[in-house]
Order: sequence, then C-alpha cells, then structure tokens
Amino acid sequence: MPTSSATDASKPAAAGGGVQSLERAFDLLERMADAGGEVGLSELSASSGLPLPTIHRLMRTLVACGYVRQQPNRRYALGPRLIRLGESSARLLGTWARPYLARLVEETGETANMALLDGDEIVYVAQVPSKHSMRMFTEVGRRVLPHSTGVGKALLAHTPADEVRALLGRTGMPAATEKTITTPEGFLDALELVRRTGYAVDDNEQEIGVRCLAVPVPNSPTAAAISISGPAGRVTEAATEKIVPILQGIAQELSTALASTGSPQA
Repeated sequence: MPTSSATDASKPAAAGGGVQSLERAFDLLERMADAGGEVGLSELSASSGLPLPTIHRLMRTLVACGYVRQQPNRRYALGPRLIRLGESSARLLGTWARPYLARLVEETGETANMALLDGDEIVYVAQVPSKHSMRMFTEVGRRVLPHSTGVGKALLAHTPADEVRALLGRTGMPAATEKTITTPEGFLDALELVRRTGYAVDDNEQEIGVRCLAVPVPNSPTAAAISISGPAGRVTEAATEKIVPILQGIAQELSTALASTGSPQA
C-alpha cells in the first residue's frame, strides 16, 4: 500500500539534474492520493512543508493540464486525465510481472495471476496459464468484487476495518457460490487470518472446485497481489504448505524489481 511521502525538507536534492518543480508536482499528486484524492491547500502545505504560494502555483499548472481539478468547495481533487496514465501503467505493470508469474507456474504447476485494487473492485492485469490440461483461466481485465477472491483478501488485509466495512457496504456481498463469505464480520475474520498466516485463500468461494492462494506484493507502488489458482483436488492443504513460500518469495522479488529504476527482470 502506498505510504505517505517524507516532508519536502527531508527529501534529497533532485538527482541527475532533475527539475525541482516537477518533483514537487508529483509529490503533491502522491500526497493527494494518500489523502483519498481530495485535499485543501493548507493540508498540502502542512504535509509537504512547502509554502502556500508555491503549492498554489503548482496546483494551477496541474489544473490547467487536467491532472487536478478544483472542486466547488475550493478543495482540489485528482483529475480525470490521470485515468489514462493509470490504465497504461497498470498494463505495463502486468507486462513486467509476467516473467515472475511464468516462474510461479513452473514452480507450482498452477495458473498464476496478478491483480490490483481499483476503487472497490479487483482487476486482473496479468495471467500465465498452467500447463495442465485442466487449468484455471481468468481473462486479463476482468473485474470482480474482493470479498469472494483470494487476491481481494490479500489486498484488503491491512486496510482499516471501518474502510473495509464501507467498501462492503458500497458493493454488497453477493454469493458467487454457497462457500462465499456474505457477512462483513465473516470477511473481517478472514482478513485477520490473512494477517496471521501471511497468505489468503479462496476455497471454492468464487467458483466451486477451484482453490486460490494469494499474497500481496510488498511495497508495490500501487496495491497489488499475486496468486495461483487450480482445481481443489490439486491445490490441497499439503500443496498449500509448499506453494505459499514460493508465492511469498516471488512476490518479494517482484517488489524489489518494481522498486528499482529499471524494468523488472526475472
């Protein structure tokens, strides 16, 4: 999950001749995202350490470019032009993840997926199918509700309970199968189990006969999780003990690669 940026005063000087105003503009956009997408100038000034005139000048530029919009209440919100950038970035993230997912398939034998939390929904951005004749397939770009998926549990495990309840209230908890968790209390209990064990399970909850194991990608620039899915007869409790450490190891490697300045290399 994204974390709040350091105050401007504590940040190192721009490397490689970087333009300070550009760095500051991106820092303000990230602070707006951390705050839920809408903030006032005084909040930005307090969190960034920048003077109000500087923030006002930068925000005017971002508004003119369409990356920020000013609300009727005079607060500033992230603008619609960022959507196109985010969608393109999500596609690239899936492309970068594919070599890691391919390794996951080689080491576990099951279909591997990568998913992001987009608003209140889970969106799958990459998949590498299993080589087994009987295998799971999830179309890239598919959107599902988080309460019935392993990746949804992995992505929401460290979200405050009140935010999780609010999300469930907006989306509802329809039952995909008779095993789907359909109460907020049951889902919060499942998230507690994820925090204790370090991985999430979808046990016939999205589709009967299918089990999924998922872990978050630590410190991903956007909330992301990777998973394997396969027939319940193959993804057994015994298999889970072997698969989870592989999932966690590859998630950590992907995290390290995404944090580097170049493209990830498996």
